[in-house]
Amino acid sequence: MIIDCHGHYTTTPPGVGAWRDAQKAEVAKDPAFIGEKGQFNVTDDEIRESIINNQLKLQQDRGTDLTIFSPRASWMGHHVGNEHTSKFWTENQNDLIRRVCDLFPENFVPVAQLPQSPGVDPSKSVAEIVRTVEEMGFIGINLNPDPSGGFWNGSRLSAREFYPIYEKMCEYDIPAMIHVSAACNDCFDTTGSHYLGADTTGFQQLMMSDVFKDFPTLKIIIPHGGGAVPYHWGRFRGMALDKGFELEERVLNNIYFDTCVYHQKGIDLLLDVIPTKNILFASEMIGAVRGIDPETGHYFDDTKKYIDATTKIDAAAKQDIFENNIRRVFSRLKTA
Repeated sequence: MIIDCHGHYTTTPPGVGAWRDAQKAEVAKDPAFIGEKGQFNVTDDEIRESIINNQLKLQQDRGTDLTIFSPRASWMGHHVGNEHTSKFWTENQNDLIRRVCDLFPENFVPVAQLPQSPGVDPSKSVAEIVRTVEEMGFIGINLNPDPSGGFWNGSRLSAREFYPIYEKMCEYDIPAMIHVSAACNDCFDTTGSHYLGADTTGFQQLMMSDVFKDFPTLKIIIPHGGGAVPYHWGRFRGMALDKGFELEERVLNNIYFDTCVYHQKGIDLLLDVIPTKNILFASEMIGAVRGIDPETGHYFDDTKKYIDATTKIDAAAKQDIFENNIRRVFSRLKTA
Protein backbone atom coordinates (compact mmCIF):
# COMPACT_ATOMS: atom_id res chain seq x y z
CA MET A 1 0.00 0.00 0.00
CA ILE A 2 1.10 3.55 -0.74
CA ILE A 3 -0.09 6.10 1.81
CA ASP A 4 0.09 9.86 1.26
CA CYS A 5 0.35 11.45 4.72
CA HIS A 6 -0.27 15.05 3.62
CA GLY A 7 -3.46 15.94 1.78
CA HIS A 8 -5.85 18.88 2.16
CA TYR A 9 -9.44 19.38 1.06
CA THR A 10 -8.66 22.21 -1.35
CA THR A 11 -11.60 21.45 -3.66
CA THR A 12 -14.46 22.10 -1.25
CA PRO A 13 -17.93 22.84 -2.66
CA PRO A 14 -19.07 26.47 -2.81
CA GLY A 15 -21.11 26.23 0.39
CA VAL A 16 -17.93 26.09 2.48
CA GLY A 17 -16.54 29.36 1.19
CA ALA A 18 -19.98 31.00 1.40
CA TRP A 19 -20.31 30.09 5.10
CA ARG A 20 -16.86 31.45 5.85
CA ASP A 21 -17.41 34.64 3.85
CA ALA A 22 -20.58 35.32 5.81
CA GLN A 23 -18.78 34.78 9.10
CA LYS A 24 -15.90 37.04 8.06
CA ALA A 25 -18.34 39.74 7.01
CA GLU A 26 -19.86 39.72 10.48
CA VAL A 27 -16.41 39.87 12.08
CA ALA A 28 -15.52 42.85 9.89
CA LYS A 29 -18.53 44.69 11.29
CA ASP A 30 -17.88 43.59 14.88
CA PRO A 31 -14.54 42.00 15.91
CA ALA A 32 -16.25 40.62 19.03
CA PHE A 33 -18.89 38.79 16.94
CA ILE A 34 -19.64 35.31 18.23
CA GLY A 35 -22.41 33.87 16.09
CA GLU A 36 -23.15 30.16 16.17
CA LYS A 37 -21.78 26.99 14.67
CA GLY A 38 -24.59 26.24 12.25
CA GLN A 39 -23.44 24.08 9.36
CA PHE A 40 -22.16 24.26 5.81
CA ASN A 41 -24.73 24.14 3.02
CA VAL A 42 -23.03 21.20 1.30
CA THR A 43 -24.65 17.99 0.07
CA ASP A 44 -23.09 14.54 -0.09
CA ASP A 45 -23.39 14.63 -3.86
CA GLU A 46 -21.37 17.86 -3.96
CA ILE A 47 -18.68 16.25 -1.82
CA ARG A 48 -18.58 13.18 -4.05
CA GLU A 49 -18.23 15.31 -7.18
CA SER A 50 -15.49 17.45 -5.65
CA ILE A 51 -13.45 14.38 -4.64
CA ILE A 52 -14.08 11.98 -7.55
CA ASN A 53 -12.99 14.53 -10.15
CA ASN A 54 -9.96 15.70 -8.21
CA GLN A 55 -8.16 13.92 -5.35
CA LEU A 56 -9.59 10.47 -6.09
CA LYS A 57 -8.78 10.76 -9.80
CA LEU A 58 -5.19 11.73 -9.01
CA GLN A 59 -4.85 8.89 -6.52
CA GLN A 60 -5.84 6.45 -9.23
CA ASP A 61 -3.74 8.11 -11.93
CA ARG A 62 -0.61 8.20 -9.76
CA GLY A 63 -0.91 4.79 -8.16
CA THR A 64 -1.43 5.77 -4.54
CA ASP A 65 -3.97 4.11 -2.29
CA LEU A 66 -4.80 6.20 0.75
CA THR A 67 -4.56 9.88 1.70
CA ILE A 68 -4.40 11.21 5.25
CA PHE A 69 -6.72 14.15 4.78
CA SER A 70 -7.21 17.45 6.60
CA PRO A 71 -8.91 20.81 5.97
CA ARG A 72 -7.38 23.25 3.52
CA ALA A 73 -4.39 24.70 5.34
CA SER A 74 -4.51 28.20 3.88
CA TRP A 75 -8.16 28.42 4.93
CA MET A 76 -7.57 27.54 8.59
CA GLY A 77 -7.26 31.30 9.01
CA HIS A 78 -6.48 31.35 12.70
CA HIS A 79 -5.71 35.06 12.48
CA VAL A 80 -9.30 35.77 11.36
CA GLY A 81 -11.95 36.66 13.91
CA ASN A 82 -11.70 35.56 17.50
CA GLU A 83 -11.70 32.52 19.75
CA HIS A 84 -15.40 31.80 19.17
CA THR A 85 -15.47 32.22 15.40
CA SER A 86 -12.34 30.10 15.06
CA LYS A 87 -13.97 27.37 17.15
CA PHE A 88 -17.12 27.23 15.01
CA TRP A 89 -15.19 27.38 11.74
CA THR A 90 -12.81 24.64 12.88
CA GLU A 91 -15.56 22.32 14.08
CA ASN A 92 -17.41 22.65 10.79
CA GLN A 93 -14.22 22.06 8.82
CA ASN A 94 -13.43 18.91 10.78
CA ASP A 95 -17.03 17.70 10.46
CA LEU A 96 -16.67 18.10 6.69
CA ILE A 97 -13.46 16.06 6.63
CA ARG A 98 -15.26 13.32 8.55
CA ARG A 99 -17.99 13.33 5.91
CA VAL A 100 -15.43 12.95 3.12
CA CYS A 101 -13.83 10.00 4.88
CA ASP A 102 -17.22 8.38 5.52
CA LEU A 103 -18.09 8.68 1.84
CA PHE A 104 -14.68 7.34 0.71
CA PRO A 105 -13.51 5.14 3.61
CA GLU A 106 -11.01 3.19 1.52
CA ASN A 107 -9.31 6.31 0.19
CA PHE A 108 -9.20 8.95 2.94
CA VAL A 109 -8.51 9.05 6.68
CA PRO A 110 -9.06 12.23 8.74
CA VAL A 111 -6.67 14.64 10.45
CA ALA A 112 -7.97 17.69 12.32
CA GLN A 113 -7.23 21.38 12.27
CA LEU A 114 -7.30 23.09 15.67
CA PRO A 115 -9.27 26.20 16.73
CA GLN A 116 -6.21 28.27 17.51
CA SER A 117 -6.47 32.05 17.74
CA PRO A 118 -3.92 34.81 18.46
CA GLY A 119 -3.62 35.58 22.13
CA VAL A 120 -5.70 32.56 23.16
CA ASP A 121 -4.13 29.86 25.31
CA PRO A 122 -3.25 26.93 23.01
CA SER A 123 -4.54 24.53 25.66
CA LYS A 124 -8.08 25.56 24.70
CA SER A 125 -7.60 23.49 21.53
CA VAL A 126 -7.42 20.28 23.56
CA ALA A 127 -11.21 19.96 23.54
CA GLU A 128 -11.20 19.69 19.73
CA ILE A 129 -8.49 17.04 19.90
CA VAL A 130 -10.68 15.03 22.27
CA ARG A 131 -13.76 15.51 20.09
CA THR A 132 -12.11 14.55 16.84
CA VAL A 133 -10.00 11.65 18.11
CA GLU A 134 -12.31 10.05 20.67
CA GLU A 135 -15.66 10.76 19.06
CA MET A 136 -14.83 10.97 15.35
CA GLY A 137 -11.88 8.64 14.76
CA PHE A 138 -9.30 11.19 13.61
CA ILE A 139 -5.70 9.99 13.64
CA GLY A 140 -3.69 13.21 13.97
CA ILE A 141 -3.73 17.00 14.09
CA ASN A 142 -2.27 20.00 12.32
CA LEU A 143 -0.61 22.41 14.74
CA ASN A 144 -0.03 26.04 13.76
CA PRO A 145 3.13 27.57 15.29
CA ASP A 146 1.99 31.07 14.23
CA PRO A 147 -1.76 31.75 14.56
CA SER A 148 -1.06 35.44 13.89
CA GLY A 149 -0.69 34.77 10.17
CA GLY A 150 2.92 35.81 9.70
CA PHE A 151 3.59 38.24 12.53
CA TRP A 152 4.98 35.62 14.96
CA ASN A 153 3.81 37.42 18.06
CA GLY A 154 2.76 34.34 20.03
CA SER A 155 4.56 31.73 22.11
CA ARG A 156 7.24 29.38 20.83
CA LEU A 157 6.31 25.72 20.39
CA SER A 158 8.51 25.03 23.40
CA ALA A 159 6.34 27.19 25.67
CA ARG A 160 4.47 25.58 28.54
CA GLU A 161 1.20 26.77 27.01
CA PHE A 162 1.56 24.03 24.39
CA TYR A 163 2.23 21.28 26.92
CA PRO A 164 -1.45 20.29 27.39
CA ILE A 165 -1.61 19.64 23.63
CA TYR A 166 1.54 17.51 23.79
CA GLU A 167 0.18 15.62 26.78
CA LYS A 168 -3.01 14.77 24.91
CA MET A 169 -1.04 13.80 21.80
CA CYS A 170 1.04 11.36 23.82
CA GLU A 171 -2.04 10.00 25.59
CA TYR A 172 -3.73 9.31 22.24
CA ASP A 173 -0.48 8.44 20.44
CA ILE A 174 -1.21 10.83 17.58
CA PRO A 175 1.26 12.98 15.62
CA ALA A 176 1.05 16.68 14.85
CA MET A 177 2.03 18.16 11.52
CA ILE A 178 3.49 21.63 12.01
CA HIS A 179 1.50 23.69 9.51
CA VAL A 180 0.78 27.41 9.29
CA SER A 181 -2.15 28.94 7.49
CA ALA A 182 -2.38 31.97 5.21
CA ALA A 183 0.01 34.89 5.68
CA CYS A 184 -1.56 38.28 6.30
CA ASN A 185 1.85 39.94 6.60
CA ASP A 186 2.82 41.31 3.20
CA CYS A 187 6.43 40.31 3.81
CA PHE A 188 5.48 36.67 3.23
CA ASP A 189 3.88 34.69 0.44
CA THR A 190 1.65 32.03 1.94
CA THR A 191 2.69 28.80 0.23
CA GLY A 192 6.30 29.82 -0.39
CA SER A 193 8.18 31.80 2.19
CA HIS A 194 5.59 31.52 4.98
CA TYR A 195 5.10 27.75 4.76
CA LEU A 196 8.76 26.89 4.32
CA GLY A 197 9.95 29.43 6.84
CA ALA A 198 7.47 28.13 9.40
CA ASP A 199 8.66 24.56 8.85
CA THR A 200 12.21 25.65 9.56
CA THR A 201 11.18 27.82 12.50
CA GLY A 202 9.12 25.08 14.11
CA PHE A 203 12.02 22.65 13.82
CA GLN A 204 14.42 25.15 15.37
CA GLN A 205 12.11 25.96 18.26
CA LEU A 206 11.73 22.29 19.11
CA MET A 207 15.38 21.31 18.68
CA MET A 208 16.50 24.08 21.02
CA SER A 209 14.03 23.06 23.72
CA ASP A 210 13.38 20.32 26.26
CA VAL A 211 10.08 19.31 24.68
CA PHE A 212 11.29 15.87 23.65
CA LYS A 213 12.90 15.29 27.03
CA ASP A 214 9.57 16.10 28.65
CA PHE A 215 7.57 14.14 26.07
CA PRO A 216 9.81 11.32 24.80
CA THR A 217 7.01 9.69 22.77
CA LEU A 218 5.85 12.90 21.07
CA LYS A 219 5.66 12.66 17.26
CA ILE A 220 6.07 15.78 15.11
CA ILE A 221 5.98 15.98 11.31
CA ILE A 222 7.79 18.82 9.57
CA PRO A 223 6.12 19.09 6.14
CA HIS A 224 7.30 20.27 2.75
CA GLY A 225 10.50 18.26 3.07
CA GLY A 226 11.42 20.06 6.28
CA GLY A 227 11.70 23.55 4.82
CA ALA A 228 15.38 24.54 4.91
CA VAL A 229 16.33 21.90 7.48
CA PRO A 230 17.80 19.10 5.34
CA TYR A 231 19.69 21.56 3.15
CA HIS A 232 21.20 23.21 6.23
CA TRP A 233 21.63 20.12 8.40
CA GLY A 234 25.24 21.06 9.06
CA ARG A 235 24.23 24.46 10.37
CA PHE A 236 21.73 22.92 12.77
CA ARG A 237 24.26 20.29 13.88
CA GLY A 238 26.79 23.01 14.51
CA MET A 239 24.35 25.07 16.55
CA ALA A 240 23.42 21.99 18.54
CA LEU A 241 27.06 21.19 19.31
CA ASP A 242 27.65 24.79 20.35
CA LYS A 243 24.85 24.29 22.88
CA GLY A 244 26.33 21.02 24.10
CA PHE A 245 24.07 18.39 22.54
CA GLU A 246 23.94 16.13 19.48
CA LEU A 247 21.25 17.09 16.98
CA GLU A 248 20.48 13.52 15.95
CA GLU A 249 19.99 12.41 19.52
CA ARG A 250 17.77 15.42 20.25
CA VAL A 251 15.33 15.18 17.33
CA LEU A 252 15.45 11.96 15.35
CA ASN A 253 13.36 9.93 17.79
CA ASN A 254 10.53 12.42 17.51
CA ILE A 255 10.65 14.46 14.29
CA TYR A 256 9.72 13.23 10.82
CA PHE A 257 9.93 14.87 7.41
CA ASP A 258 7.52 14.41 4.52
CA THR A 259 8.33 14.21 0.81
CA CYS A 260 6.46 17.30 -0.42
CA VAL A 261 9.53 18.30 -2.41
CA TYR A 262 8.87 18.94 -6.06
CA HIS A 263 12.02 17.98 -7.93
CA GLN A 264 14.25 14.91 -8.07
CA LYS A 265 17.39 16.58 -6.74
CA GLY A 266 15.48 17.85 -3.74
CA ILE A 267 14.16 14.38 -2.92
CA ASP A 268 17.63 12.91 -3.38
CA LEU A 269 19.07 15.49 -0.98
CA LEU A 270 16.39 14.65 1.59
CA LEU A 271 17.25 10.96 1.28
CA ASP A 272 20.98 11.69 1.57
CA VAL A 273 20.67 13.72 4.76
CA ILE A 274 17.71 12.34 6.72
CA PRO A 275 17.53 8.69 7.83
CA THR A 276 14.93 6.67 5.97
CA LYS A 277 13.08 5.90 9.20
CA ASN A 278 12.31 9.61 9.57
CA ILE A 279 10.84 10.13 6.08
CA LEU A 280 7.13 9.84 5.27
CA PHE A 281 5.66 9.80 1.78
CA ALA A 282 3.47 12.79 0.95
CA SER A 283 2.48 14.92 -2.02
CA GLU A 284 0.15 17.65 -0.68
CA MET A 285 -1.98 17.20 -3.75
CA ILE A 286 -4.05 19.08 -4.64
CA GLY A 287 -2.08 21.90 -3.09
CA ALA A 288 0.40 24.70 -3.52
CA VAL A 289 1.84 23.59 -6.87
CA ARG A 290 -0.61 22.21 -9.40
CA GLY A 291 1.13 22.53 -12.73
CA ILE A 292 3.26 20.30 -14.95
CA ASP A 293 7.05 20.59 -14.93
CA PRO A 294 8.05 21.32 -18.56
CA GLU A 295 11.40 19.63 -17.94
CA THR A 296 9.84 16.27 -17.05
CA GLY A 297 6.33 16.41 -18.48
CA HIS A 298 4.92 15.32 -15.10
CA TYR A 299 3.07 17.17 -12.38
CA PHE A 300 5.42 18.80 -9.90
CA ASP A 301 3.51 17.28 -6.98
CA ASP A 302 3.53 13.71 -8.31
CA THR A 303 6.14 12.88 -5.69
CA LYS A 304 5.76 9.13 -6.06
CA LYS A 305 7.70 9.38 -9.31
CA TYR A 306 10.69 10.87 -7.46
CA ILE A 307 10.75 8.07 -4.88
CA ASP A 308 10.33 5.44 -7.61
CA ALA A 309 13.17 6.96 -9.66
CA THR A 310 15.73 7.56 -6.93
CA THR A 311 18.81 5.36 -6.70
CA LYS A 312 19.64 6.56 -3.19
CA ILE A 313 17.69 3.79 -1.44
CA ASP A 314 16.62 0.22 -2.13
CA ALA A 315 13.14 -1.21 -2.59
CA ALA A 316 12.72 -2.06 1.10
CA ALA A 317 13.54 1.52 2.12
CA LYS A 318 11.09 2.83 -0.45
CA GLN A 319 8.36 0.66 1.04
CA ASP A 320 9.21 2.02 4.48
CA ILE A 321 8.70 5.55 3.17
CA PHE A 322 5.54 4.67 1.25
CA GLU A 323 3.82 2.77 4.05
CA ASN A 324 5.66 1.32 7.04
CA ASN A 325 6.95 4.56 8.54
CA ILE A 326 3.55 6.18 8.17
CA ARG A 327 1.81 3.32 9.94
CA ARG A 328 4.30 3.63 12.78
CA VAL A 329 3.82 7.39 13.13
CA PHE A 330 0.05 7.31 12.62
CA SER A 331 -0.53 4.36 14.93
CA ARG A 332 -4.29 4.96 14.99
CA LEU A 333 -4.46 4.32 11.26
CA LYS A 334 -5.04 0.62 11.94
CA THR A 335 -8.28 1.40 13.78
CA ALA A 336 -9.45 4.37 11.72
